[in-house]
Amino acid sequence: MNPNDTFRKEPLGRLISYIHRSQQKYLSRSLGEYGIGGGGQYSFLKAILQSPGTTQEQLTCNLKFDKATTARSVKQLEEAGYIERRTDPDDRRSYLLYPTPKALEFQPVLQRFLDDSNAKMTRDLTDEEERQLILLLQKIRLDF
Repeated sequence: MNPNDTFRKEPLGRLISYIHRSQQKYLSRSLGEYGIGGGGQYSFLKAILQSPGTTQEQLTCNLKFDKATTARSVKQLEEAGYIERRTDPDDRRSYLLYPTPKALEFQPVLQRFLDDSNAKMTRDLTDEEERQLILLLQKIRLDF
């Protein structure tokens, strides 16, 4: 923010939503060539990479998406060859989701795009401002 700019109070939800949509557009364009589309598919893939053997229900709860979005994203990631479903031995009606070798190979590329996206968002912030922003957003998140 330019010090000569005047402060204008705006609704937090609108600012956060704008930033989120902008990031989604960037990531959709960047990841499209790898067969990863919109709708937060990268979030699902990252979660499965971090916690192999998770269920769709756990993804829905942890990522705060609705069940339909989770099911659609999981199906698309499976069709693109990034994840595989395995029957849960403890509940034959449920599936456990695992990254494929393709996903494991793609993981550093995905992380690079996510890091680039974060760098773009915070490029005008000092390290301390970025740290403070993260702490404040985490504090807000805890209230929901």
